[in-house]
Amino acid sequence: MIRVSAVLIFSLLFSLGAAAHVGNPDIYMEGYAGPYLLYVTIRMPQVIPGVAEIEIRSESPDVREIRVAPMQLTGPGSKLAPTPDIARRSAADPQFFTGSLWLMEFGSLQVHIEADGKRGPGELAVPVPAIAQRTLPMQRPLGLTLAALMLLLTLGLISIAAAAVREGALEPGATPKFENRRRARIATAIASVLVIALLFIGWKWWRAEAARYEANVYTPPEIGAVLDPSGRLALEQKPTRMALGSSRRPAQPVDFKLLIPDHGHLMHLFLVRLPAMDSFWHLHPERDANGEFAERLPPVPPGHYQIFADVVLKSGFPITLIGQLDVPGFAGQPLTGDDCGIVATPLAQSAAGEIAFLLPGGGRMVWERPQTPLRANTALLFRFHVEDRDGKPARDLEPYMGMAAHAEIIRSDAAVFAHVHPAGSVSMAALDLAQARLPGAATGAPGTAPMNGMATMNGLEAQPEHVDPEISFPYGFPKPGLYRLFVQIKRSGEIETAVFDTIVE
Repeated sequence: MIRVSAVLIFSLLFSLGAAAHVGNPDIYMEGYAGPYLLYVTIRMPQVIPGVAEIEIRSESPDVREIRVAPMQLTGPGSKLAPTPDIARRSAADPQFFTGSLWLMEFGSLQVHIEADGKRGPGELAVPVPAIAQRTLPMQRPLGLTLAALMLLLTLGLISIAAAAVREGALEPGATPKFENRRRARIATAIASVLVIALLFIGWKWWRAEAARYEANVYTPPEIGAVLDPSGRLALEQKPTRMALGSSRRPAQPVDFKLLIPDHGHLMHLFLVRLPAMDSFWHLHPERDANGEFAERLPPVPPGHYQIFADVVLKSGFPITLIGQLDVPGFAGQPLTGDDCGIVATPLAQSAAGEIAFLLPGGGRMVWERPQTPLRANTALLFRFHVEDRDGKPARDLEPYMGMAAHAEIIRSDAAVFAHVHPAGSVSMAALDLAQARLPGAATGAPGTAPMNGMATMNGLEAQPEHVDPEISFPYGFPKPGLYRLFVQIKRSGEIETAVFDTIVE
């Protein structure tokens, strides 16, 4: 047996990772609020409670007002919306709205969006996994100011106690006697001890609160992997605790047996060979009789692989587990079902800037990349189009697991990983939970679907027969660096993967 433990040295590297993605907590989504197509960006706070910044762009100019409110994704709170805040319309761009929302709880939340315009009202729900990404240190000037004020108040309290004993009972203008001054010195000593004791108790309380909060800072859970000589990969979810609800509650154990399917699968497993990123596999392990996930690997080339495993908890909270795997040479099983993979040019040898990729089945995929440099922390719409062998728009595209396409975005050091779809970076299973509670969702009223051609949670219903050759993904790079994009489509029953590299400033 070849035993491979979950990566430990990467845990610090990924400590700022967000649920369902690694290294990028922000939310990017394209969806319909009734008849209005909206592009939503949610800049998540680094701490909870914290303020999320909301950016919404309407595709059409006839939206008059947008209101936003935070809610729970599931449970009683998902039916009790607070009074929404009115988003601010940009004076320079009337189709752009911004707002700020307090997120008060950890766990599965949603931002409820109400749009109103010439074509009537519409609603959209954006699932939001709320996590603490870090603890914020106190700014040095503020710390020095508070320390000075504390010293002033401490001396003031002691002085007041001494003055009250020494002069409190004297007539105006009388000089304190020796006995009064002696009692004042005793009072000063007693007051000093009491004040210092109170300060010590307050310091201990502060440290305890800080430690409790620090324990709630989210880090991507680890996953262990055992690969036997026949190529069977067994995955073991390591015990994990996660903060849910109030920030004062202790972290609770995560039950990975309570999962819901996303695109028809309980787990999406990604294997990326490092450091070249030249071997990429998107697999779907099944649960065995013991409740653990297992997969017979296809002919994966030997090497050292980074593991990313996407799952969605029953609450709608998406999680990406991380690990490492060393793969020896073996024959492997043929790819079946929705599994796919590609062996591409090593990242270091590729031209970061190539916009066309030749597809195995003929034709090519072209990235309509902006002419201006790509910048971090900027909402982008990644546009691709697929051509056939004759350079014409391909007409043989089919839904792949209920979507027009899937894309995985990975930074060269593997510190950023995102699994996105034409609807954005949100989990589709969580999005279905959110959309199901909107008015008209049960009846299939027009405008209640998150996007054109969107399938249901399992990715098995309401699929269009064909997919448009124009594909887009809303997303934003969280930090500068060299990135590799894997874009997966399905053509005439075959899954194909295109590979693009880009530099982000």
